[in-house]
Amino acid sequence: MWKRSILCWRRPLWNARCFSGTSYVGRIKSGQAIHENRPHLVHKGDLTPGITAEEYYVRRMNILQSLPDNSAMIVSGNVTQMATTAVFHEFRQDPSFYYLTGFLEPNAVLVMYRENADKMHSVFFVQEADKMAELWDGERAGTMGAVEIFNADRAYPIYRLEEQVAKLASEAKIIYTDAWEPRFPESVRKMFSHFKGVQCLPATPIIEQGRIIKSEQEIDCMRAASEISAIGLNRAMSRQFESESELHAYLDYQFRIGGCEMPAYLPVVAGGSHALTIHYTRNDDLLRDGDLVLVDAGGRFGGYCADISRTWPVNGKFTGPQRDLYQAVLNVEKECIKMCTSQGAAFDDLHRKSEDLLYSELLNAGFTTLTRGKIRELYPHYIGHHLGIDVHDIKSAGRFDKFQTGQVITVEPGVYVPDNESWPKHFRGIGIRIEDNVVIGPQEPEVLTVDTVKEIEDIEALRMSK
Repeated sequence: MWKRSILCWRRPLWNARCFSGTSYVGRIKSGQAIHENRPHLVHKGDLTPGITAEEYYVRRMNILQSLPDNSAMIVSGNVTQMATTAVFHEFRQDPSFYYLTGFLEPNAVLVMYRENADKMHSVFFVQEADKMAELWDGERAGTMGAVEIFNADRAYPIYRLEEQVAKLASEAKIIYTDAWEPRFPESVRKMFSHFKGVQCLPATPIIEQGRIIKSEQEIDCMRAASEISAIGLNRAMSRQFESESELHAYLDYQFRIGGCEMPAYLPVVAGGSHALTIHYTRNDDLLRDGDLVLVDAGGRFGGYCADISRTWPVNGKFTGPQRDLYQAVLNVEKECIKMCTSQGAAFDDLHRKSEDLLYSELLNAGFTTLTRGKIRELYPHYIGHHLGIDVHDIKSAGRFDKFQTGQVITVEPGVYVPDNESWPKHFRGIGIRIEDNVVIGPQEPEVLTVDTVKEIEDIEALRMSK
């Protein structure tokens, strides 16, 4: 299986695997930052910022060791997405492919094959080095770089994928892949014509068994993303902005100059009643005196996301109703964070608790006609989600699965009061969300976003200090 052939770069037998960088610096190229070309971004021994080459290798080996004999897994990276004929979107790698490879170039595929416990291989299919293409789009690692930098056992040019997988399908009994999903390249989906008689099973649940518990290196990356994002949000809260778009641009700038490679997602910057739209991302209105502004934003460091929500007064001072409603949400959030341990709670427990707490808080705040059954009219979204390489990480995780030490989640209660006569007049049109990123601990949680100001007195003090 996977016999060496022309147009295949293979690790020579005399070349032991090295996790501290490549010895081929003079002739190896890379389409992304590595220590040899960007030492200010990637430390020696790391393959991507904060994550070592060895950790990526171990992740693949853990997957291979979990597979049955004579089986394979195919994981596709993302392709370049075009906005128009000549304009492309900023590239973001597929989370599972990134988790297993650290490879940030588009149009690549990972194939892992287990013949038995002694014969397990990771094979990369990548865009080969090409002088003309690189003139326009920049360097490529190519098959040589896939082996020497990214520790593939072998590497082929991407155009040989269909041919090689056809051979694989004739020998493997089970192939794990999600290639039937629309997000996968057409070339990958075509390969299913070769899979007759082969059992095909989803790859994502197996990969996410590893992704759901974060390593210390992963948590360090998320801690960095959170700290950088906290600085940016605190600075934003201390300033006056004329418009949502100005605040949006300021946050992007702060995240990037702080050390994040990019924002983790398109932010919500919702002034006034725009905050009633959960995923408001137009961010194009003016910010008005007397209103609140709800911001849901975060940066990404080393491929790992921060996801923070804060709500503050445009003029720096809460009104009475704003203060009461904000404190109600904050009280709920604090109590829910206390539950984020591996002592038996699950997301469903957390959410039901948040609804019960918010109902009680709103009754005390003056929502005298509110019933428990109507709480979802004011709080329509879920309490949180897993966080990691993807903002909404680990789609296979269930709401009733018990929290485990090392998971990272968001806790984000909110209240959104429609502007109609069903609700007290002085609360109408107010939307508030407070969101933190939390590491599940054995006894106590760690709040990664703890430095992001959220107490009323502290928010008002930030503006007063200017």
